[in-house]
Amino acid sequence: MIRVPSPAKLNLFLHITGRRDNGYHELQTIFQLIDLTDWLEFTPTDDLTISINGLNSVDLEQNLIYKATQILEPYAKQPTGLKIIIEKNIPMGAGLGGGSSNAATTLIVVNQLWQCGLNITQLAELGLKLGADVPIFIHGRNAWAEGIGEHLTFIDLDQKQYIVLKPDCFISTQLLFSQKTLTRDTKPTKFCAYQLTPFNFGNNFEPLARSLYPEVNEAMQYLDQFGIAKLTGTGACVFTEVTPDMNIDEILAHSPCKAYLVNSLNESPLRHFKVI
Repeated sequence: MIRVPSPAKLNLFLHITGRRDNGYHELQTIFQLIDLTDWLEFTPTDDLTISINGLNSVDLEQNLIYKATQILEPYAKQPTGLKIIIEKNIPMGAGLGGGSSNAATTLIVVNQLWQCGLNITQLAELGLKLGADVPIFIHGRNAWAEGIGEHLTFIDLDQKQYIVLKPDCFISTQLLFSQKTLTRDTKPTKFCAYQLTPFNFGNNFEPLARSLYPEVNEAMQYLDQFGIAKLTGTGACVFTEVTPDMNIDEILAHSPCKAYLVNSLNESPLRHFKVI
């Protein structure tokens, strides 16, 4: 049995800079890995079937973990069955990339278990078919991202702590993208500009999330008392950077919804994973 972590991410900002003819949106964002993790256990079996336990709310065929195994099957030199157990700590539908991270973890581990022989670049290309956020977790490094999120420039970020709140709602990404008032023409920028004035960089989805989901607005109003609240991804999670003057225990204790204290990561704990 192999037990491995599957980390979450924050979008430190998220701008939509255009729209492609195929309907996909061009964006700019920074992916910051954090130490909030799911855990996945992989046990090879002899019967060549894939079973996944711990995520019963998602049908097997729709589960990104299952899809990741299926996308690797054509490359498997030593295929086996797999019993996969997931310990879910990253909230779902939260903008923290939990599903994408689970898919990336599966690709990394099963690539080695099945002796597929794929390198990181090849795994990232396969992962992109499962979701735009999957490649960042395969590479396992913080990045400035452009395109639909697949063009990555790896960056070094200062070590920080964040308070993350999970409002009690499930945001429909499709609903947010469908809103006519969504800003889709933010002027493209550079990482050096972000470094100079990071607090000027927001999330184009934030006004819509706040107006359509009162729970998100409540969480952001709460965090705005202590710092600058930001939305991650399309939500529902919101976060703020921890500063020395904050009473962290008090902020967490009186949060209007589930709250987490997380640390930034310089790289994913899976970045140098090897099956022993």
